[in-house]
Amino acid sequence: MTTVSSYTLGCRLNQCESEAIMDAFSSFGFPVLSDPRKADLVIVNTCTVTGKAEQKARRMIRLFSSTAQALVVTGCYAEMDHDEVAALSDRLVIFNLAAKAAILELPGYIREGLAQGQDLLALLRSFRKVEKDPFLFDASSFSRHSRAYLKIQDGCDNHCGYCRTSVARGSSVSLDKNEVVRRALRLEAEGFHEIMLTGVNLTMYNHDEGGLGELCEMLLSSLGPDMRLRFSSMEADHIDDRLLECVKDHRIQPHFHLPIQSASDKVLAIAGRKYQIAKVEYVIGKLREYRDDPFIACDIITGLPGESDEDFRMTYDFLEQYEFSAFHVFPYSPRKGTALFDSAMHVEERVRDERAEKLRRLSLVHQRRYVSRQLGKDVEILVEENEGGKLLGTTGNYLKAEALVDDGRLIRKGDLLSGRIVSIAPITVDCRTR
Repeated sequence: MTTVSSYTLGCRLNQCESEAIMDAFSSFGFPVLSDPRKADLVIVNTCTVTGKAEQKARRMIRLFSSTAQALVVTGCYAEMDHDEVAALSDRLVIFNLAAKAAILELPGYIREGLAQGQDLLALLRSFRKVEKDPFLFDASSFSRHSRAYLKIQDGCDNHCGYCRTSVARGSSVSLDKNEVVRRALRLEAEGFHEIMLTGVNLTMYNHDEGGLGELCEMLLSSLGPDMRLRFSSMEADHIDDRLLECVKDHRIQPHFHLPIQSASDKVLAIAGRKYQIAKVEYVIGKLREYRDDPFIACDIITGLPGESDEDFRMTYDFLEQYEFSAFHVFPYSPRKGTALFDSAMHVEERVRDERAEKLRRLSLVHQRRYVSRQLGKDVEILVEENEGGKLLGTTGNYLKAEALVDDGRLIRKGDLLSGRIVSIAPITVDCRTR
């Protein structure tokens, strides 16, 4: 039987969509392998956020072309540089973003063709790729996982000066709020205890009307007490008080990721960001007012055009002052087709990289501090796997931990447990008396 695997770069939305594709193949009887180097068919889901992401995509496509019979390549990099990607191998077929959801229909088409003795690569080339609703990556596609992923938004209207994603993905679109609730209720009926809401720019959801806040109110009023909600990422410009008020509900998981990029208003303006740092300060203050020591992470780009030593120091001091739990640091990468690509204010690469390394070191310090504060705290943990009788999962504030349970107690993947953190090296949650 033809074996299948996937390789994914970039955002959580890409990861979720890749998982949905693998589930679709599995449902048609295709063996899904964890190692793409051993698979007959590899789905490569690319990213265009940084030059390194594209470089890695090219390297992995070449590698898999030497081991697999055929490749399907999709994602933002393949969308933006179709010819460059196509030239990497004669064994690949590109699905643009408009046809990405059509990959969910590939398994049935391939299985039927293979049964008739047709060639795998020829089948991919003959598959009729049509435009599909971006929300066909339905939450039910993730039925084999411990938490469900619900894609509610795609695209972005912000057009930040460094970002090609909005160019690749197009304008912001939102899944109808009543359909979101319907899908969430179905997931609850299927036994899930946690839903991650995903999108390219999640807080842009339905932003011309009630926004993400209204949707969360509807979800919280519709779902039962054992269902949890988690946000994949939250851009500050569309976080309003209505959304922040929802955070008070214990079913909203206390883990928040804010793409900040810089704490300098000057640099934010140059980059085309739609907020000033005071808005981020306000959001952080409310998140901590409404929840006890939530995990707050952020994205930072070092070396954005115009970033002086003083601007970088402002960012460094801001991260220290507000004690972010962790930060993902990206050296600025000029992206062809963006407003800043031809900027005359580029920062020297050596300086850019030195700044990134300083922030990465600071992030490690902050992560250790945050974890150390969790000892003795009561938490919930979602069980994700069982390794030789050891139950592993993720807490509400997104810490990977082991769950200790009573002997003989039947625990399944996806179960939600309560306990107390009794160790931080490794992180261990004692659920035996809960």
